[in-house]
Amino acid sequence: MASERSDPRINAARYRVEGEAPPENAPRDTRTAAEMRAWARTAIDVAVARGDFDDLPLAGKPLPGLAGDTVDPDWWIRGLIEREGLTGLAPPALSLRTEHAEFDDTLDRLGSEAAVRAHVDDYNARIVEARRQLTGGPPVVTPTRDVDDEVLRWHERRRARRAAAAAEAAAAPPPPSWRERRALRRELRRRREESRVEPPERPAPSG
Repeated sequence: MASERSDPRINAARYRVEGEAPPENAPRDTRTAAEMRAWARTAIDVAVARGDFDDLPLAGKPLPGLAGDTVDPDWWIRGLIEREGLTGLAPPALSLRTEHAEFDDTLDRLGSEAAVRAHVDDYNARIVEARRQLTGGPPVVTPTRDVDDEVLRWHERRRARRAAAAAEAAAAPPPPSWRERRALRRELRRRREESRVEPPERPAPSG
């Protein structure tokens, strides 16, 4: 029996079956599977009664990344990075997905077509490099972008923003004229003077 416990192959097989490697000379747990399930239910009920599960961040809500028709296979990595505020640690597959979701906003912050083309070229090159899996990690499923299509869409969004800004400016009331501004200043000055409290007069010195 001692040789069996010291055999690393048997210990590895026991770990795969039981989920946890027992310490040396540990008493063997003889409870059945049904008894273990009952124990687990009781332990959870006690924890609920104790309030261990109260006010959890996602209580009564679907887990992020597991709701809807699509499932993000890296939902737990994304959640860890967001909770811990980690930067520069995400695998390429995850960082490229985030960049893909924010791609239009990123391009809209660029001020020229040349900058847009350079950014799309760099983005596509990084996707191709990540697909080679040279650094390991989850598979890269983020698609590349067509440079000409992205430039065209960038121009369209830019024209739409300019048109919206022009329409907003046309609907806004005109600014006050110089005469109106002068009248406003005079009225403000008058009200300020009226609200000013005059100091009491000093009594004349007695002779």
